[in-house]
Parts: sequence; C-alpha cells; structure tokens
Amino acid sequence: MNPVPGGLRAPLAAESTLHERWLQRRDRWLSSPRFQRWVAKFAPTRGIAARRAASLFDLCAGFVYSQVLFACVRLRLFEALADGPRSCDSLARHSRLERVAMRCLLDAAVSLRLLERRGPDAYGLGELGAAMLGNPGIAAMVEHHEMLYADLADPLALLRGEGQARRLAGYWPYATADRPETLTPGQVSAYTTLMSSSQPLVAADVLDAYPFGHHRCLLDVGGGDGTFLCAVAERVPGLQLQLFDLPAVIERARSNLATRGLAGRVRCTGGSFLTDELPRGADVVSLIRVLHDHDDPVVATILRAVRRALPPGGSVVIGEPLAAAAGDGSMRDAYFGLYLYAMGSGQPRSAARLTEMLQAAGFADIRQMPTARPLLAGVVTGRVDDPRPL
Repeated sequence: MNPVPGGLRAPLAAESTLHERWLQRRDRWLSSPRFQRWVAKFAPTRGIAARRAASLFDLCAGFVYSQVLFACVRLRLFEALADGPRSCDSLARHSRLERVAMRCLLDAAVSLRLLERRGPDAYGLGELGAAMLGNPGIAAMVEHHEMLYADLADPLALLRGEGQARRLAGYWPYATADRPETLTPGQVSAYTTLMSSSQPLVAADVLDAYPFGHHRCLLDVGGGDGTFLCAVAERVPGLQLQLFDLPAVIERARSNLATRGLAGRVRCTGGSFLTDELPRGADVVSLIRVLHDHDDPVVATILRAVRRALPPGGSVVIGEPLAAAAGDGSMRDAYFGLYLYAMGSGQPRSAARLTEMLQAAGFADIRQMPTARPLLAGVVTGRVDDPRPL
C-alpha cells in the first residue's frame, strides 16, 4: 500500500495535466482569427472581445502615451492650467510650439484624461492632470524617465548586455559601486533629490499602515536626506529618530533636517550597511524603498545587520512596491522589473519572498500590512523574538 504522500502524487499530477491541456486549448482558441471573429460577433462575448482588443492596443501604444505625459510635464502644462482653462493659442505661446503641434499634443492629452476640453478652443486640467499637479514627485519621476527610455530604446540590447553603458546605472551609482561609502556629494546629489521629491506619497501610506507610535526610537536605514523621518516626526512627535545612510548622503540630510528644525531630534550616522554595523538603540528599523534596489545577497546582508541592531521585541518595517502575488495580474512587475534591470541591481519581490528572507535573517511574526495604494508601496513587518545574537 502506498504511503499518503505517494498516494497524493497521482491526483495532483493528473490535475496539473488537465489544467495544462485546458491552457493549451485556450491558447489555440485565442490565437485563431476565426474564433476571434466569432467572439466579436456573439452578443454575450462581444464586450469581452472589445475590452481585450482595447488592452492589446494600449500595450502597443503605451510608449506613445508615456511620451505625451512626458511632453506635458516638460512643458509645465499642468502648472499653466492650475488657475483655469486657457486657449490653444495661449498654450502654444506658453510652450513655444506651433498651433498645429500644440493642438495635436492637447488632444492627445485629452484622450488620456490628462486634460479636458472646456469649450470649442479651451483646455483645462483633466482628472489625471489635476492629480499630477498635486503630486510633484510623480512629475519628477516622469522627467527622470528620459534615462529609462534611452536604456529601453533597444530592449534586446539591454537584456543581452550589448551596446552603450546604461544611463540608469550611472544615475544610481550606489547600486553597482564596489565601495558605495566612498561616493562624493556630487555623485549622490541627483538621486537623493529625486527620492526626496517622490517620498511624501510613500511616507503617508507607510505611516497610515504601521503604528510607529507604539515604539520608543526609530532608525531609518538608507533614509536619504531624511524626508521620511520628517514625515514621521510630524505624525509621531514623541518618537526618537535616527538616520543611517552613506556619508555623502548624510551631509545632505543634516542640512535638510536643520532647515526643517529637526537637527536636534535626529541622530545621523554615515556608513555602509554592507560593511558597517548599524547604530544601536532603536526598537524599530524602517527600510523604505531600499531592498528592491539590491540583489538577494545584499538584501540578506542588510536584513542580518538590522536583526543584529534590534533588541528582543524590536521590529523591522519594509515599505516598497511589492511584486504581484500569483494571479494578481498587475502590470507593475513589468515596470519595476525592467527599470531595476536597466539600473543594474535589484528586483521586485513579493510579500512571500520577503517573508522567506526575513525568516532566514532571524525574524518572526512576519506580516503584510494593507496600504491605501499598493502600487506605490506595500508594507511587510517582522519582529525579533529570539534574544540570542545572530
């Protein structure tokens, strides 16, 4: 008589085979022009066919969409319309474009809900344009994408490692540097500014998801110029704060924190989390948009360092875009996967993968916290249960 595990293998294998056969049959149907015509004409499936056709068209036209947004951001069209609608001629003068070209761009932006027509020859902000105006960090990322577009001009050359050096890799020098702690202030200036401008949205979602007020002292590792800690300081007035980042970044952080009146509240330490021990004294450590920039061996090193720095009962809070769970269907993996590949370091990780890595580093009670905008940031937490040093 077979043991239980062996007895389960046959049904599972049969189920897998049936599922694969169904997928193969589905693929043949969907790729058949005859079947496609039938689905488009059959009343119950007509809507499904139309939606799938629209989705496929969006995939083909996606680069054009991104360039329309890029042009609007570069021309500061959303700011130009902040006080109300303007005519095509007025916007053409603002943008130094010919009227025909201006009309082409404006109508394209209308189709993407960035702008709206407000009369026969007037344009105002659309739903998405108004959202862009209220979130300058998104506009900063859009302008930054010029480098991503250059790296993706020939995606196969990028994936094969051919052609010119990647522009994104040069923009994020810490990702591929042998000794990131030796980077100069000039080398860290651009990316630190970009991270600061795009941090408020992420900070708000992380702070809404996790109760930092339950702790005594927070250490923000890889916290850039302190923008996240500034948000924490406003939300949790009594919390002690520490910041750890590369020495050149810490110089910028001290200036930023002093400007915001927090110089006396935040203890700043410069170093590399790859070679230096993290400061002690905190009972919670935050890693906000840090881990997905690095490959697995580096992430393992970071998590072990965090584990050593925390006391029993201490917690780690990871806030970053998470890879989609199985069956999620989200397109964010396409964006972050290709972006990080062009950057030369890192990968999007699911909550399940982060759980495995946290467990390997010695954390327990690992949880995924719901966030308002999962596309921007998911939150995964872990706690130190074992008092023994790692």
